Amino acid sequence: MLKHFHLEENNTTVSTEFFGGLASFLASFYIIIVNPAILSQAGLPFDAVCTATVMAAAFTTILMGLYANNPIILAPGMGLNAYFTYSVVIGKQVPPEMALGIVFWSGILALTLSILKIREKIIALIPKQIRYAVSCGIGIFITFIGFQKGGVIIHHPATVVTMGEITPQVVTFFAGLLITIVLVIKNVRASLVLGILATFILSIPLGRLWGMEQVIKFGDLIAYPNFSLFGKVDILGALKLSLIPTILGFMFSDLFDTISTLVGVCEAGNLLDKDGMPRNMKKTLIADSIATPIAAILGTSSTTSFIESAAGIQQGARTGLSSVFAGLMFLPFLFFSPLLSMFSTFTTAPILVLVGVFMMGPVTKIEWDRLAYAVPAFLAMVLIPLTFSITTGIVVGLGCWYFLKFIQALGR
Repeated sequence: MLKHFHLEENNTTVSTEFFGGLASFLASFYIIIVNPAILSQAGLPFDAVCTATVMAAAFTTILMGLYANNPIILAPGMGLNAYFTYSVVIGKQVPPEMALGIVFWSGILALTLSILKIREKIIALIPKQIRYAVSCGIGIFITFIGFQKGGVIIHHPATVVTMGEITPQVVTFFAGLLITIVLVIKNVRASLVLGILATFILSIPLGRLWGMEQVIKFGDLIAYPNFSLFGKVDILGALKLSLIPTILGFMFSDLFDTISTLVGVCEAGNLLDKDGMPRNMKKTLIADSIATPIAAILGTSSTTSFIESAAGIQQGARTGLSSVFAGLMFLPFLFFSPLLSMFSTFTTAPILVLVGVFMMGPVTKIEWDRLAYAVPAFLAMVLIPLTFSITTGIVVGLGCWYFLKFIQALGR
């Protein structure tokens, strides 16, 4: 079984893959709580969506590991769940079961494009300079989210964002960040995971001994799974002419989310083939595409590749074994989902900042002395965090790149 993952060829071990999978899981488990909170506003039962989210993340992440042998986590995507709820169900008054059918067909369409290698060809159109920029842009994006979750950066009506007040929560965040930095510099095994645990322990007194708000909240530990959404997808009802644009909207949103994430994390983690393309690309894209119809059947919105996979890759994960471990880690939370609410996004905020540092490596590969390369790369890099959209950054960067190529061709 282990031979399938080629551990020696990838210079890794079972324990390294385990801790890599754990780091990715801890960075992305929030989706088990957040996804039901969003989809429940579409009229779907919270506990049933929670069950569907756990099952979708577990099964599809394991599929990614076994089939594509890449350390990528799959789970219902943020943004895609909001589109499902607010635009499709609430905005267009589409019944939630039919909306699940739309998700199903968007996945089937994406799978068709993957089998025909059309998604591979789209990735091949992304120049290396833009790939480097996307990796760096995602790094800045993740760092921004980390500082935001830590209370360091807050909203300001005049300047959009500003520095938050020095509160016990902010002090705790920086303490967790410094501990994690020391662990990383000292090359301590599982340093990112230990950093999360350290931040968790430091956060327990918040709202109890000092500070105004409890970050760590203890409550019920067990919640039994609810499988009532399984198979409730209205596949035939979604095949309406009026819903085709919505199916295409889901498909293209998922397409660009996956491409952006795959390009960014593979470039930063040097998970590339001999041609400099993301490793095992066709299988990775097929696994990602299959995951979406599975999610719809289980009762949740579209799955996508998670940028939080970068946490596991920076922890040392190099093969799909880490994805198998991460997928298995989701399964117990069919029963223990309330336990995850204790690990708030605050406890993972420090490692997001460090993951951003790790992902900035490719910035030195951008040819800054060639403006025709530097300008599109710069636009892609800065627009990802400034617009809070990886897709926006990569589309604008590519548009600028090919526009400049066209202008140069006219001048010959």
